[in-house]
Amino acid sequence: MKLWEKGLAIDKKMEQFTVGNDRQTDLYIATYDVQASRAHARMLKKVGMLSEAELNQLELGLDRIDQELEQGTFVINDEFEDIHSKIEYELTEQLGEVGKKIHTARSRNDQVLVALQLYYKDNLSQIRGQVHQLFETLLSLAETYKDKLLPGYTHLQVAMPSSFGLWFSSYAELLVDDVYMLDATLKVVDQNPLGSAAGYGSSFPIDREFTTDQLNFAELKYNVVAAQLTRGRNERIIASSLGQIAQTLSKAAMDVCLYMSQNFGFISFPDALTTGSSIMPHKKNPDVFELIRGKCNKIQALQTEMLLISHNLPSGYHRDFQLLKENLIQTIEDLKEVLDIFDYAIRQIIIKDIDLNEPKYEYLFTVDNINQLVVEGASFRDAYQQIGQQVQEGSYVPDRSKQHTHLGSMGNLGLDQIRSKFPDQA
Repeated sequence: MKLWEKGLAIDKKMEQFTVGNDRQTDLYIATYDVQASRAHARMLKKVGMLSEAELNQLELGLDRIDQELEQGTFVINDEFEDIHSKIEYELTEQLGEVGKKIHTARSRNDQVLVALQLYYKDNLSQIRGQVHQLFETLLSLAETYKDKLLPGYTHLQVAMPSSFGLWFSSYAELLVDDVYMLDATLKVVDQNPLGSAAGYGSSFPIDREFTTDQLNFAELKYNVVAAQLTRGRNERIIASSLGQIAQTLSKAAMDVCLYMSQNFGFISFPDALTTGSSIMPHKKNPDVFELIRGKCNKIQALQTEMLLISHNLPSGYHRDFQLLKENLIQTIEDLKEVLDIFDYAIRQIIIKDIDLNEPKYEYLFTVDNINQLVVEGASFRDAYQQIGQQVQEGSYVPDRSKQHTHLGSMGNLGLDQIRSKFPDQA
């Protein structure tokens, strides 16, 4: 069954190409289509286009489908092109003519849009919660290891003293910025497109504010053309905000891989979290963080895909939009998994003692020593020249006693202030 079927024969090769992987992908949005269909049916009853008895029948039918979805027994067979045609067929099979009325005053265009936006809204909120969990984990680790020194690097050269407290809390505070973007994205998708039909509204006397309230959208997308123009636009915005989270996780994962290597040797993990080699028995590979890095880099590439598919399309619906759905949904599911495994693994990190008296860290404190000369009255340029000369001559002896005390430094992390920046859930 196809919602656009007119009784004509369908070319099977064309059908296979146009349907693509929609049957599998649509299982992610199935429950949201049921939710939207229920709200739509209630609206039709409110405006007098369904009787009380018909609404009750439709709601019972939708409840049965919802139960099958929860039990994992609902299947989109090959004769259906997507979840939307399957649900309408099931209702018609159960209820006869009443089932056919569910499509009154809507198009598959706004039916897809509202199901997707409900999925986006729900899952972006889940991701926000996972980011918050990781944020708290990182701040807890920062507090635990705030006094453990760590060499800081620029250009991968030993630069200045840092600490594990600084390292953990740096990524925590970056996640705050990521949530700012995520919250803006949630505000964009939290607008009801239902009732825009094929993109030009309906001559039926529908009540769009009623469905907005029923579906717990914060706002209605009033202009029906604007509602349809969000297709592609929403996906680009979502891909951008997910990419920001992924960039933070990818960079942190790269640090983990680097710090685990024998050349650095700053951290380790329990054997159960690492993998070995088929020929080298000594190996403890950080595969989980390498995969996090790779998956997150893939997520960052999604924005370009979304942009190229949708950027030069004129107004109105185009089948190109179908191509946005599969990879974005998979990306959302992947990011949820990555956030979960990152939080699980980083909690088990083993911080090693680092001997900053080793010769390779000899110049780690040159800036601190320059600053001390300035405090004692020298100009910065003269102090720089003095310490630089000692380094060149080989006479430099590091003084490791200088304390970093300003807010946001390793001696004053400002963890409470960072925690207060994380925005409350709207």
